[in-house]
Amino acid sequence: MAANSTPQPQFMTNTANKNLSNQPLIDDIEYDQIVVPDKKSWKNIFSYVGPGFLVCIAYIDPGNFQTDLQAGAQYKYGLLWIILLASFAALVIQSLAANLGVVTGKHLAEHCRKEYPKVPNFILWVIAEIAIVACDIPEVIGTAFALNMLFKIPIWCGVLITGLSTLGLLLLQQYGVRKLEFLIAFLVLTIAVCFFVELGYAKPESSEVLHGLFVPQLKGSGATKLAISLLGAMVMPHNLFLHSALVLSRKIPRSVNGIRDACRYYLIESGLALMVAFLINISVISVSGSVCNSSTMTADDREKCEDLDLNKASFLLKNVLGNWSSKLFAIALLASGQSSTITGTYAGQYVMQGFLDLRLKPWIRNFLTRSLAIVPSLIVSLIGGSAGAGDLIIIASMILSFELPFALIPLLKFTSSKTKMGSHVNPVAVSAATWVIGTLIMGINIYYLAEKLVSSLKDSHLGKAVKVLCGILGALCLLVYLCSILYLAIRKNKESTHLLALTGQEGLQVSESNNLPREDILRMQLPQQRTTN
Repeated sequence: MAANSTPQPQFMTNTANKNLSNQPLIDDIEYDQIVVPDKKSWKNIFSYVGPGFLVCIAYIDPGNFQTDLQAGAQYKYGLLWIILLASFAALVIQSLAANLGVVTGKHLAEHCRKEYPKVPNFILWVIAEIAIVACDIPEVIGTAFALNMLFKIPIWCGVLITGLSTLGLLLLQQYGVRKLEFLIAFLVLTIAVCFFVELGYAKPESSEVLHGLFVPQLKGSGATKLAISLLGAMVMPHNLFLHSALVLSRKIPRSVNGIRDACRYYLIESGLALMVAFLINISVISVSGSVCNSSTMTADDREKCEDLDLNKASFLLKNVLGNWSSKLFAIALLASGQSSTITGTYAGQYVMQGFLDLRLKPWIRNFLTRSLAIVPSLIVSLIGGSAGAGDLIIIASMILSFELPFALIPLLKFTSSKTKMGSHVNPVAVSAATWVIGTLIMGINIYYLAEKLVSSLKDSHLGKAVKVLCGILGALCLLVYLCSILYLAIRKNKESTHLLALTGQEGLQVSESNNLPREDILRMQLPQQRTTN
């Protein structure tokens, strides 16, 4: 089959029939369908492998490395429990996102467009776009740090170069995104192995590590700030939109049993992918905590640990790699940042298509997102250097944590709704656990906002009148934040999913308006171009 030579329009929408939300949005990219055999076999799991590992990349991006390094350097193993909690929360939440797509045939952003009025839907879209930009900032800065370590390029120049590197990456995807992802995953896993080996040299106390994993503690507002950053770097809003859409690329048996098996296999696949991310994050914190709190550390290394960022962290691997530590660390950091860019591009496409029924050409979409991320990164790197750029990664992770409820609450509401999920609705125990997790995350965010507001006003040198005014404005912003969350949590779902499988009868075939796999989802993934004679 020859590829169509008709040029693509830059903006594409579904205008012919609004009821056919799975109408292909692009007509000139060929794709491979992934068909799951309609038979009982454990081998079916290989057909489902992919989405979870693609989503997993976001859990080992430069933002995670930065927060992990600072958590270990400042609090040793005291914040390991955050990684354990966040990994468990991520597994539950990501599995719910996958279930939503599998059962309903629509991803999270599309459900939001169908469910909410125009104004709330538009606000949710803006918040989702801000989250994607906030996620892209660590990739920009991480790539700039990698270029600095490899070629001694100034940070601010590296920030500018990242725009070109991303466009080049998108061009390479046309020759086989799977091969590119395997290469990136290999490089990132290489640095993970290096940290695992370094653990053998650092020899952290196992009792202290276990205490940090299972005994929650937050010592001071600095620890709270890092805890929020760790949560934001682990459980990202855009990943929920991404995962619920990626599962639509599989053509699964449309029966109650087929859907149930798909949900179970996606849970297993997500668990394996997140286990890898969990071990990498634990090893980075443990190595940082062990080395930076060692009594045999040199004065130069001790100075680096006091303000540890990605640009200074390669010395942690000197025991394993010697003089090559900075080079290999830089290559893996570059791979981590660029691989996360792929997932960010996909997520941006799904968010725009879902909320607005609109999508851009991939390079235009990525260029806009990357430009918005470059501006603050460039300003901070020019003014604050590498230290300021490292702090910006922490701030970006905090923004992601604050925005998480605006993706998490709709997901919990939709997957707990029998009118949408039918017999595949969340069990009561799962719903209770996810709401507890969500409430805990939101509670930490609100506590930090209130504590930061009070401490900032208390320590400032402003007059009493100005302090009162700032306090009122801050309280109003906090009130708006709370009211927005309550609106999403209290509002009842109105739209139902029209599936004949809602009866729960075993073996009943599903007749629905959405025929899986979704061709528009497949075409958004930029799979390998192929032509046949």
